[in-house]
Amino acid sequence: MGDPKDAVARADVVILALFDGPACREVLGRVRDVLRPDAVVVNTCTVAPAEADELARLLGPSYVHAPVLGSVPAVAAGTLGILAASGHDGAADFAADAREARDVGGIGGARDAVDRVRPVLEALGTVRRVDGVASAAALKLVANSGLAGAVLGLCDALRHADALGLPRTQVLDLLELGQLGGLVARKRPFLEKGASAASGGGEFTVGALAKDMDLLAGASDVPVRDAAGLAGDDVDPGADIALAAAAPAPDDAVLAPLRAYLRGHATGDPAHFRDAFLPGAHIEGVRESVFVSWTLDEYCALFPGRPAPDEPSRSRRIDSVGVHGTVATATMTLAHGPDTFTDVFLLVRGGEGWRIANKAYHRHI
Repeated sequence: MGDPKDAVARADVVILALFDGPACREVLGRVRDVLRPDAVVVNTCTVAPAEADELARLLGPSYVHAPVLGSVPAVAAGTLGILAASGHDGAADFAADAREARDVGGIGGARDAVDRVRPVLEALGTVRRVDGVASAAALKLVANSGLAGAVLGLCDALRHADALGLPRTQVLDLLELGQLGGLVARKRPFLEKGASAASGGGEFTVGALAKDMDLLAGASDVPVRDAAGLAGDDVDPGADIALAAAAPAPDDAVLAPLRAYLRGHATGDPAHFRDAFLPGAHIEGVRESVFVSWTLDEYCALFPGRPAPDEPSRSRRIDSVGVHGTVATATMTLAHGPDTFTDVFLLVRGGEGWRIANKAYHRHI
């Protein structure tokens, strides 16, 4: 590996993508003396809020803390979520520093560091401006806390299912219908091989999540809740499972196209919609006060072949399925960012099994 000084000496923008805060301090300590006066350092690393503040004090307004939501596939697709804050966001003396920087020709004059590097960041994904580097670091830790909880929940479910001798495919079909559905759909090809969700399929590691949860606990002074804590006095562990057990389960065959539809939304891959719908199906609803009726080809063209940037925060559930001989009806709720949709399906059973003949939707405003 070459000397990092050679990589940054002539750079306008320096991006750090390292494991933790100590690694950031070590690298910056080695290259700081060769940074150009007008260079901006963008740190995508997940660190503690206090560590982000320390780095901002070290580099001042030339520092941008920009932790990312997403992993290697999102980088390749340019669909990362990016939480960006400059070294002096929210500081009372930012205006004075900006004037001084303009006077000496540094830090891009009156343009702050986030604005300067925005074209670089937008090539990687969607930028969300945050007021303060500590807040950006804290928000990333909270986001990873949600991911860790989902991964641990999925690991527990699969471990119990394996111990009970349940077929992995059947278990994943069921989990895909619940609150873990998005995670299951994205990792299904990996999970179907019998691997644990915790190993991540090359997208994240347990070690990195554990590091982040330690940082979160240290920053918030709130212990990270383990699986045993979920059975506390404020939780009724039997409530949800009792309700689920009382509800009659529809036949797996009629659920197959609905699961394919879920995978289409989770992955952005229109091939799943072609598995779910009949070729002559229509997707209909009111869009911006105008009734639309898309063919399957037109509907598939709306999907880019990759997950939405905010896919980790989206959720979907099948609310009801009614079978009436060779036809069936189903309803589904989709929470997609600020929008909530109710989907109503008409399914038909033919020689190739159940397929969706038509879908109508309502967007809740």
